[in-house]
Amino acid sequence: MPIKAIKLRYIPLLMIYFSYGATAFTSIANDFFVKKELGLSAVELIELSFWIMIPWSIKMIFGQLVDSVTLFGSNRRVYVYIGAVLMSIGTLLLISIAGDYSIVSAYDKNSIYMASLLITTVGIVMQDVVADTMSTEVIDKNQTPQEIKKELATIQVLSRLALALAGFMVSGLGGYLAGIYSYETIFIISLFIPIISILGITFVKLNHIESSPLNKKIFFGGLGFAIFIIFMGINEIPFAQEIIFLVSLSVVLYMLKELIHELDEDTVRHIKMAMIVIFVYRAMPSVGPAYSWWSIDVLGFDEAFFGVLTQIGATLGIIGMWVSGKYIVEKSISSVLITLTIIFTILSLPTLGLYYGVHDMIGVDAKTVAIIDTVASSPFDYIAGVVMLTLVAIYAPEGKKGTWFALMASFMNIAIVASKLFTKYLNQILVVTREVKEKGVVVVNADYSQLGILLIVVIAIGFIVPIVTILKFNPDK
Repeated sequence: MPIKAIKLRYIPLLMIYFSYGATAFTSIANDFFVKKELGLSAVELIELSFWIMIPWSIKMIFGQLVDSVTLFGSNRRVYVYIGAVLMSIGTLLLISIAGDYSIVSAYDKNSIYMASLLITTVGIVMQDVVADTMSTEVIDKNQTPQEIKKELATIQVLSRLALALAGFMVSGLGGYLAGIYSYETIFIISLFIPIISILGITFVKLNHIESSPLNKKIFFGGLGFAIFIIFMGINEIPFAQEIIFLVSLSVVLYMLKELIHELDEDTVRHIKMAMIVIFVYRAMPSVGPAYSWWSIDVLGFDEAFFGVLTQIGATLGIIGMWVSGKYIVEKSISSVLITLTIIFTILSLPTLGLYYGVHDMIGVDAKTVAIIDTVASSPFDYIAGVVMLTLVAIYAPEGKKGTWFALMASFMNIAIVASKLFTKYLNQILVVTREVKEKGVVVVNADYSQLGILLIVVIAIGFIVPIVTILKFNPDK
C-alpha cells in the first residue's frame, strides 16, 4: 500500500506537491469569475492558456538554478521561498481585480488577470522544479537497478497522491464557498496555499546537495529564449504563438541532445522513442472552455455542483492511485498508456451523450450522468500523470537530474502548448460562443450548435493518434 511506502525524507517534496494540488481551491471561483466578469471568447481564453504554459516550457532556467546556483547557503529551500512569494503576489493581483480595488481601476482587467496568472505560475514552476529534483534524490541508492526503478515509480505515485489529497480536501469546499461568498473572498482565503510549501521545506531537515557547474549553454540559451518569448508577446507579432512553439521545441530538443550525448546509443534510442510517445500523448487537443459554458448555461450547473464534481474526482483519484500503484510500477509503460487511451475514449462518450440529449431519452437527470462520468474517469487522469513522470525519472542522468527533469518537463509542457494550438484551431473552425453582456446589453449571442461536432472530432483524434504512435514507437521494445 502506498501509505506504507512513505518515508520521512519524502515529506518536503510531498508538501510542495500538496501545495500545488491545493491551488484547486480557487479553480471553480476562477472559472466563474472569468465567465461573468471578463467576457473573453473561447479562442481568447485558449490563447491566454497558451501564454500561461510558457513558464512551464522554460523550466530549464529554473532547473539550472536549482542544480548550480546556491543562494543564502541553499539550492533547494530558497527557491521554494521565492516561489511562495511569487504565488502570493499573483494572488494579490487577482484579489485586486475581483474586488474592484481603486489601485487597479485605471488598468485593463484582462491584462491584470493575465499578469496574475503568469506570476503565480512562475512561482508554482519554481517550486515544482525543486520537488522534481528532490524526487530523484530521496531514494535509497544502495539497491539494485530494478529496485531503484520501483522506488522512483513509488515516489511518483506518492507525489500524485499528495496532489490528489490536496484536491480532495479543498476543491469541493472551494466550489461550495464560491456559491456563497464573493470571488474576492475565495481568492483571499487562497493565500494559505504558499504557506504549505514553506512549512514543508522549513521544518524538515534536508541533506546537503553539492552544486554542479552551471551549464552555460542551457542556462543562457533558456534565458535568451525567455527574452525572445517576452518580445514576441509584447509586440504582438503575427503568428507569435506558432513561432514560439517551433522555436521552443527546437531549443529544448537541442538542449536535451546536449544533456544526453554522453549516454550510450541504446539508451539514447529508448529516450527518443519515449519522448515521441510522451509528446504525442500530451499534444492531443481538448474541447476548450465551450463545454463548461454549455453545461452552465444549458444544463444549469452552478458553482456548488462543480464543487461536487471536483470533490468526487479528487476522492476517486486518491482511491484509483492507491489501488493501481502496484499495477503502474510493474506493468510496461506502453501497455498502461494503451489501456488509458482506450478508457479515456470510452469515458468521453457520456459527455457527448449529454450534448445530444441521450439523458432525456432514457429519463436520467443530466447531473446524474455528469456524476457517473466523473466517478468513472477521475482515477485515470492521475494514473496518466504518474506514467509520464515515471518514464522521465527512469532515464534521469546522474549529476544532472534537476536540469533533466526541468528540460523534460519543458518538453512535456511544449506538447501541452501544441495541444493548446490544436484546440485553438478547432475552436476557430467550429465556433462556439456564450452570451456576453456589456452594461446590460447583449453584445455576443450564445451559439452552441457546433459543440457536438467539436466533441466528436476531439474524441476521435484523442483515440486514433496516441494508439498508432504508441504501437509505432514503443519505448519498452
